[in-house]
Amino acid sequence: MKNIFFLLFFLLAAFSLKAQSGGPNIGSPGDKGKITGVVTDSVTRQPVDYATVSVYKQGNTSPFNGASTDPKGNFTVDGIQPGDYKITVDFLGYKRRTIAHVIIGSGNKNIALGTILLAPTQNQLKEVSVTASAPTVENKIDKLVYNPGNDLTVQGGVALDVLKKVPMVSVDIDGNVELMGNSNIQFLINGKPSTIFGASFADALQSIPSDQIKSIEVITNPGAKYDATGTAGIINIVLKDNKVQGVNGSINLTAGTRLENGSFNLNARKGNFGVSAFFGGREQLNSTTLTTNNNTSVDSSNNTTRLLQNGQGAVKRSGYRSGLNFNWSITPKDELTASIGFNHFGNSSSGFLNQDQAKFSPTNSLLTDTMSVNNSSSRFNAYATDASLAYKKTFKKENQELDILYDYSYSNNNSYYMQQLDYTNVVSPSTGSIGNNPGNDKETNVSVDYTQPVTKDFTIETGAKAVIENLNNTVNTQTLTNGAYIFNPTQSYSFNYKRNIFAYYLSGSFTLFNDFIDGKAGLREEYTTTSSDFPNTTIPSYGILAPSFVLSHKLDKKQSIKFSYSYRLERPDYGSLNPFYNISDPHNISTGNPDLKPELGHNYELGYNNALGKGANIYIAAFYRYNTDDLQSFTTFHDSLKIGNSTYNNVYLNQRYNIGREVDEGINLYGSVPVTDRLSLRSNAFFADRTTTNPGSAQVSGFIYRINLNSSYDFGNNFAGEFFVNYRSSQTTIQGNRPAFYFYDIAFRKQLLNKKLSIGLTTSNVFSEYVDQRSTTFGPNFNQSSLRQIQLRSFGINLMYKFGKLEFKKEKEQPDNNTPVPDDTSGGGNK
Repeated sequence: MKNIFFLLFFLLAAFSLKAQSGGPNIGSPGDKGKITGVVTDSVTRQPVDYATVSVYKQGNTSPFNGASTDPKGNFTVDGIQPGDYKITVDFLGYKRRTIAHVIIGSGNKNIALGTILLAPTQNQLKEVSVTASAPTVENKIDKLVYNPGNDLTVQGGVALDVLKKVPMVSVDIDGNVELMGNSNIQFLINGKPSTIFGASFADALQSIPSDQIKSIEVITNPGAKYDATGTAGIINIVLKDNKVQGVNGSINLTAGTRLENGSFNLNARKGNFGVSAFFGGREQLNSTTLTTNNNTSVDSSNNTTRLLQNGQGAVKRSGYRSGLNFNWSITPKDELTASIGFNHFGNSSSGFLNQDQAKFSPTNSLLTDTMSVNNSSSRFNAYATDASLAYKKTFKKENQELDILYDYSYSNNNSYYMQQLDYTNVVSPSTGSIGNNPGNDKETNVSVDYTQPVTKDFTIETGAKAVIENLNNTVNTQTLTNGAYIFNPTQSYSFNYKRNIFAYYLSGSFTLFNDFIDGKAGLREEYTTTSSDFPNTTIPSYGILAPSFVLSHKLDKKQSIKFSYSYRLERPDYGSLNPFYNISDPHNISTGNPDLKPELGHNYELGYNNALGKGANIYIAAFYRYNTDDLQSFTTFHDSLKIGNSTYNNVYLNQRYNIGREVDEGINLYGSVPVTDRLSLRSNAFFADRTTTNPGSAQVSGFIYRINLNSSYDFGNNFAGEFFVNYRSSQTTIQGNRPAFYFYDIAFRKQLLNKKLSIGLTTSNVFSEYVDQRSTTFGPNFNQSSLRQIQLRSFGINLMYKFGKLEFKKEKEQPDNNTPVPDDTSGGGNK
C-alpha cells in the first residue's frame, strides 16, 4: 500500500513537470490576464450564483471565453491575451448586463470589475419553472460536494440513504458512518453543530428527510477555521434554502413495506425579507433481526463454558424534523439570519434469546447444563431544539467580511431497558433488571470570523470560538428480587459532566508563482477544560495546536493536483464516558470508561482530478493517517462481574479504551462516465490497510475495500431509472473481524404536469429478505462467533408535488466534469 501511495505521488509529480515544461495551456502566464467580479441582485443584494459571464472580442457576436459565478456570486475568467473586450452577464429572470471596453494591457493584466448588479425582470413573468441539471459531485480545493437532487434511489429516503452514495463515505447495515474508514466524524448541519448528534448518530441521520438536503460536503482535511474535532474529518449536511422572490414549496409523501415518511417545504420572499418553513416525519416499520451466538470461555479453574444463544428481535424507529428560517437583508452590506429547529427521534425493540449454557471440566466431563430464555425490551427517545442567530457584514473592499454566530442547542434524552431471565430445565428463581436513564445536553457556541484581503493574491482569515457544554444524566435501576422489581440504590446514580472549549485561529489563502499554486494554511489553538462527578475520577485540562494546509496546482484546464494535511483530535463522547451499565443481556454487558483520553490524529492526502471531457471525470485520493491513543472498543471476559450488589456470571464486558497507535493508508477512486446521451455510470472504490500497534500485544494488520456502482438511464418522456449496488469487505480488528455487507437499490421516476408532479418507485435487496452478518471476537480466554440476519428487503412509492408561481431553478452550465443525469426534481426552491 505504501508503494502504491508513493507511486501515485511521483506519477502526479511527473504530470506537473510535463505541464510546466510545455503543456499547451500553461504556456507563458505572464503574458495573459484575468477578469474578476461578483454578481449581485440589485433588489435583494444577494449573490446570484451560476450566472453566465461571457467575454467577447470587440466587434464579434460570439464569446470566446467565459465562466459561471459560484454560490457567493464570484467569478474569474483567466488566460486572456491583452486586448479590448466586451463582458456580458446573463441569468434567467434578470436583464442582461453589458460592460464595454474592458481593456487588458501589459501594465494592467488583472481587471477587477467589482460588484455587478443584475436587475430582476420577474414582474414580466406569469409563471416560470425551469429545471437545473447540476453536477452530482463537485471537487473543490478544500472539500468534495455531493448534490443528491438527481439521485432516484434516495427519493423518499433519509440522510443515511444520501450518505451511502457520497464518495469516501461508507454506511453499514446498522447506520454507522465512516469517512475514509474512520468513524470519528464531526457532523454539522448548515455548518453548525447540534446536540441531536450527541445521543445517536444513526437515529439522528434517519430523522432528516432526503428531500430537504441540498448537498453534503465532505472535508477530509479541514482548515483552521473549522473545529479540530473528528480525526476522520467533517461531514456537513447543507439543507435547502431559497432567496428567490415569490412563494413556492413542495410536498413529499412515501409509503412502503419498511419505511413511511412525509415532508413539506414552504418558502416565501418579498423584497429583502424571506422566510421558510419545513416539516418532515418518518417511521420505520418493524424490522426483525435473527441472532445466533456461539461463545466459548475458560475460567480460572480451566473449566470450559459453552454458551449457545439464538433468538430474534424486532426494532421500530420514528422521528420528525421541523423548523423556521428567517433572512433579512437589512442593507446591501448587512444581513441577519435566524433559525429554529425541532427534532425528535426514537426507537423501540423487543425480543428473546434461547440460551443453553454448558460447563465442562478440564477432562471434558459435563459439569452443568442450564437452559433459559431471556426476554428483553428497550426504548430510546431524544428531543432536541436548535436555535441560531447569524450576522454578516460585507465591506466596500471585495471579499472583506465579518461573520458573528450565536448557536444554542438543547436536547432531552431517555433510554430504558428491561430484561428477565427464566430458567427452563432447572428450578431456580428468575433474575432480571430494569434500567431508566434520563438526561439532557446543553451546548452553546459563539463564534466571530473575519476575512481581510491584503493583496489580490493573499487573504487573511481569523476568528475565535467558545463552546460551552453541560450534560446531566440519571440512572435508576431496579432488580428482580423475590418475584418483584425493587429499586437498587447500588446501581443507581447521577452523572454530571461539563466541558468548555475555547479556540482561536489564523489562516491565509494565497496564490504563488503567477497562479501556479493556490493554497491555504493556518493554525488553530483549542483549549479544553472538563469537570465531572464520576467517583474517583479527575479529567485533566489540555490544549492542542492544530496546523493545517492545502496546496493545489492546475496542470491544465482539466487536470489538477492537491496535497493537504491536518492535525486533529477526537474527544471521548458522552456514550464512551458514561459509566452506566447496559445489562439488557446479562452475558454481554457494555459500559463507558470515564478515564478515556482524546485520540490525536495526523492526516495526509494527495489528490488528482481530471475532467476528461464530454462529462467524464475521475478523482484519485491517496491518504496516510496515523492516530495515537486511538479510541477502540475492547471486550474482556469475566468469570463473574459484580455491579453494585448484583453478581453476573460468564460475562463479556465491552468498553472503549485508548489502544496504542493506528495507521491507515489507502486510495479512494471516483469516476463518472456518460456512456451515451441517456446512460451514465458513476463508481467509487476505496482500498485501505489498517495496522494497529498496542503495547504488550501483537501488531494487527487488516485490509478493507468498498466498491459501489451507480447507473442512471433516461428513457425519455420524463421517465428515468437508476440502479445502485454497494459492497464492503470484512475487516480484521484487534480482537477478530467486522462483517462484510452489501445492498442494492433500484428506482424509477416519472414526471408529470410540466415536471411539477413526480411519481417514484424504489426497492432494496429485492431478491433476498435478509442480509447475513458474520463476525468473530476473541481474547486470551474466550472466543465468540455470531450471525445476525438483518431484514433489509423493501418496496416503496414516492410522490412529490412542487407548487408556486415563481420557482427559479437556475440552469447551470454543464462543467467538463459533470456527468449527465436525469433532470432534478428536488423541492424547496433551493436554486
